Amino acid sequence: MPEHLSVAGGILAYEVTGSSGPLVLLAHGIGNSRDAYRFVAPALADSGHRVAAVDLRGCGESSVDWAAYGQPDIADDLMALIRHLGGPAVLVGHSISGGAATIVAAKAPELVTAVVELGPFTRKLDFSLGDLRNAAYRRGALTMAGTELGSVGAWKKYLDNAYPGPKPTDWEESLDRTTAMLREPGRMKALQAMGRSGTADSDPALAGVHCPALVVMGTLDPDWASPQAEGEAIVAAMPPGVGRLEMIPGAGHYPHVQFPAETVTLIQDFLGSLRA
Repeated sequence: MPEHLSVAGGILAYEVTGSSGPLVLLAHGIGNSRDAYRFVAPALADSGHRVAAVDLRGCGESSVDWAAYGQPDIADDLMALIRHLGGPAVLVGHSISGGAATIVAAKAPELVTAVVELGPFTRKLDFSLGDLRNAAYRRGALTMAGTELGSVGAWKKYLDNAYPGPKPTDWEESLDRTTAMLREPGRMKALQAMGRSGTADSDPALAGVHCPALVVMGTLDPDWASPQAEGEAIVAAMPPGVGRLEMIPGAGHYPHVQFPAETVTLIQDFLGSLRA
């Protein structure tokens, strides 16, 4: 059962796994919920961490009808939750939450011991017509455009494209949970607003990240024409020596769901190197 935290504008739902150890806060991407970390949270808790997985504003079991859904707004929610849980925390953010995590690390460094960004939308979005030669990137862009019109079916097609190769063992069940959530009043509105929000605040915040940062990209992530080039550019935008990039072969935009064991190992190794 989730716990709840009242913040300015609404109520956040979150779930804590593990009762002791350093705090790890997991934040998911758009059109999803804390369910995206169903494989990762127990594994991190078993390795000695207190793990909190949050439903972003408008998602999962958090309230709907927020005034705004941009990365700075998500960052404010994450800061409030870290304070509530007695941080600091290792902040793990996927996709839009990767950018929000960047903002938190730059704005409130006392709350963050390290940042892990999974397939993050953090840099300014650059687009070229040449990118459309990449078939997977082109399919992703088209299905996202359909989602922006409010189509749950288009979002299902986006997810199918975002998981190249092997799907998680509970793929159909998780897809049913996601689509059921998006059909609840206000949930698709949140997805649409997040999709339009952009990275105007997270891009300049990269230069202000001074805690250790791990960027994890899937080699087949269709949200970029070149996932490795995007990951390298994110690390390069941080101060020297702060960030490092790890690629997961065969993973798409959801490495933590598609390849949870590999993702957890990268996070554990990263945190272990910090302790050492």
